[in-house]
Amino acid sequence: MVASKPLSHEIGESLRGEILGQRYRAGERLPSERDLAARYHASRGAVREALSQLEQLGLIRVQPGGARVQPISAASIGILGPLMALREYPEPSLVDQFLQTFGALACLTARTAVSSGDEEQVNRLRQLLVSLGSNSEATNALNPAWRELLEALSDIADNLVVRLIGNDLRQQFVEQVSKLEIRAQITQTTVNRIVVELKKSLNGRDGDLAAAAVLRYFDALRAAVERSLLPSQQAPRQAAL
Repeated sequence: MVASKPLSHEIGESLRGEILGQRYRAGERLPSERDLAARYHASRGAVREALSQLEQLGLIRVQPGGARVQPISAASIGILGPLMALREYPEPSLVDQFLQTFGALACLTARTAVSSGDEEQVNRLRQLLVSLGSNSEATNALNPAWRELLEALSDIADNLVVRLIGNDLRQQFVEQVSKLEIRAQITQTTVNRIVVELKKSLNGRDGDLAAAAVLRYFDALRAAVERSLLPSQQAPRQAAL
């Protein structure tokens, strides 16, 4: 049996959605604790805890006299998932910004991994490239083989800060996008070129070439996802069983 959420979490999620949906805009004050307690049939303690959660996300600032809404740009990355979930299909520009940011981190990871990996690690990457090159599904840029390659590069680079940021981005983003069952198709020519460039980068231990190949992948992924999110490509979602 699934445990129900604490009331404070339900209140926080409700107010978070209203803030992200701009019912309350930056600079405005939220209703008082007393008014919110009456609205949600909750204790002021539960409301206070909900406001604390929103303050931790950076969406509000609790001050004497009430809680004031902060600009979305001042919030933490924790709002990315809820922000994407506001609409049936996420805002394409938001998806593109995610991919652009994650791509920049992946380029840094690839440069470090190829330059510093030991022979066993590099051979592992070679094996993944052989598998990717022969994978008939590789033209789907969201295919698990691509993710396995990126994860292997991240393991070798072992940059804790980049990995923590990447983990947070994936957690906020992948859950939303996976529901859409996107098939981000890139051309076989692009796949072949990326694989060839990555093989060359491994043979020459050329981190810059590896970063350029990964950037090419993310550029192709961004274009493919943008096409898949066009209104003409979006089929109505079926209700979950």
